[in-house]
Amino acid sequence: MRGNLIWVLFKRELSSYFATPIAYVFIIIFLFLSGIFTFHLGNFFARGQADLMPFFNFHPWLYLFLIPALAMRLWAEERKSSTIELLLTFPITITEAVLGKFLAVWAFTAIALFLTFPMWISVNYLGNPDNAVIMAGYFGSLLMAGAFLSIGACMSALTKNQVIAFVVTVVVCLAFILSGFPMVLDFFNGWAPQIIVNAISSFSFLTHFNAITKGVIDLRDVIYFISLIAFWLFATAILIEMKKAD
Repeated sequence: MRGNLIWVLFKRELSSYFATPIAYVFIIIFLFLSGIFTFHLGNFFARGQADLMPFFNFHPWLYLFLIPALAMRLWAEERKSSTIELLLTFPITITEAVLGKFLAVWAFTAIALFLTFPMWISVNYLGNPDNAVIMAGYFGSLLMAGAFLSIGACMSALTKNQVIAFVVTVVVCLAFILSGFPMVLDFFNGWAPQIIVNAISSFSFLTHFNAITKGVIDLRDVIYFISLIAFWLFATAILIEMKKAD
């Protein structure tokens, strides 16, 4: 019964994206930038290799701006228009509301990601890629998108202003990306114990995502993304409960 309520909210939220130009604009921009990053900036043809590594290598940076733009309206818009009060009068818990809205935007992102399948087909036409590695890359990309979205959902619940939600989400997500950057790790290597450096690196999206894109689906990497999603959604539910009490 409770699952039905999440499903109803999920369908309502997902259909709302396609009821406005938002969905189509996002998908077009996502596909366009994916193509530019893969075939031009990624030197796809110059590399002479039939794989999608250039495609996946740019995903953290592509998501850094596109995902916050998608997530910023999740709760900020509800709060600004005061429809959040109406939503919470329905026979649905805050946890179910958070989960339903998150799953809807995650499913929308999955649709946009799926629409890049012509690239996969093109690679198979041009050569003989390891399709298992490509499939792992898509899986890792979807997990990472979920992590970006969960952070965005939390920041959206924090403020009524979508622009503020967007900027703060970008900053937080950038911190998670850069924590695995060699330049950042080299800075800590100079004075911090190795255990601290390893801990900082373990929080990075890049550390876990890059491992998956190589075709190695380690349970620890999957648990990292799932745990991160759960943490930020839990924080989102707490923030909404606090705003509800105000």
